[in-house]
Amino acid sequence: MSATAVIGLQWGDEAKGKVVDLLTDQHDIVVRYLGGNNAGHTVKFDGKTYKLSLLPAGILHEGITSVIAGGVVINPQALLKELDQIISQKGELNNQLMISDRAHVIMPYHLAEERVLEASLKDAAIGTTMRGIGTCYQEKYGRSHAIRVGDLYRDTFSDKLAAIVEFKNRAIAALDPDFEPFDAKQIEAEYLGYAERLKPHVADTTAFLHRSIKEGKNLLFEGAQGSLLDIDHGTFPFVTSSNSSGCGIHNGSGVPEKHIGRMIGVVKAYTTRVGGGPFPTELDNEIGQHIRDTGNEYGTVTGRPRRCGWFDAVAAGYSARISGVDAVAVALLDVLDGLEELQICEAYEINGVKTTDFPSHLDDLAVAKPVYRKIAGWMSDTTGITNYDDLPENARNYVEALGKILEVPVDIVSVGPDREQTIVRR
Repeated sequence: MSATAVIGLQWGDEAKGKVVDLLTDQHDIVVRYLGGNNAGHTVKFDGKTYKLSLLPAGILHEGITSVIAGGVVINPQALLKELDQIISQKGELNNQLMISDRAHVIMPYHLAEERVLEASLKDAAIGTTMRGIGTCYQEKYGRSHAIRVGDLYRDTFSDKLAAIVEFKNRAIAALDPDFEPFDAKQIEAEYLGYAERLKPHVADTTAFLHRSIKEGKNLLFEGAQGSLLDIDHGTFPFVTSSNSSGCGIHNGSGVPEKHIGRMIGVVKAYTTRVGGGPFPTELDNEIGQHIRDTGNEYGTVTGRPRRCGWFDAVAAGYSARISGVDAVAVALLDVLDGLEELQICEAYEINGVKTTDFPSHLDDLAVAKPVYRKIAGWMSDTTGITNYDDLPENARNYVEALGKILEVPVDIVSVGPDREQTIVRR
């Protein structure tokens, strides 16, 4: 049995989906273990482009079992819409999809609560995707009003939902005078309809994964978002509501760390961020706009333009350490093809003190000044190169510098969106 994990080392959007897609054929099971439909992967497969949000990338491969584990929060309407879209593009799927009965369910009132909360923060708003992800996780840890997938099939669901909706109507109305109360019976009918369609896929995925380990199956864990958005280890409070670093694999899936033999961290050749929060290497200038346009840096799920900047090795190195990464994949190297000079942030200066440690507090990150290493650009097209030694010398110098500063070998280099535009070194 072999298990591999693919996680993002930045603020998300690192092109993890492509790396997962490349590795899927070497595995039997692909597991999505955290987050919700706020995450997005764009995967090119058999000449078509697929946009995945809740579904693991394994869904595109025949004979692969795709698992949505208990750490994910699920909007069933969004999941079914995504599944229908994939089927319309690819035809009926000749593989298995399993959904954990432990996964928590996003309800309509979660979206209403999130809108009210974000509006109340005004300029200090976190910049969520407004899909009810955070408020659903909040409910999960509050326990009393949480609904899990398995609850949809219990006789107690109707009474439980009615009590929750009554409470939510009072609570949200107190914060928003224009709020229109929810109808519990209407929500119940809607969600029971979703439950009926999802029923063939619902299972105890934790038990399934442990049986699969005993049977010697190969597992691939697919991370969502990025390590710097981790609720415990990221740039709090501008983070997501789950453990998006490698630390989240075990509690999100129920599979212990000892079973994971390889941890691959994915980075872009530069850095991007969506929403609020400090961003030391941000380029609010022509170079930043060039990177945004060349890399099509607009959200898969939201369409929001991403903030762009030079590669931040302090941040990515920190992520690699907390997740135990032993290999790095560098994505979108080709986006830098047209730049004469590149810079890598290898340290911060915070209040006059130079450090390579990533700050634990937002105020310190906000005043961090990047200390850059300059590297000459290569000014030539890399998108058709499939052999590492054929890359321009300056491109190799850049990749080698990233690996040396991160103290992790770069095993994969991506020079375009297609599967063929990938250089595998090891």
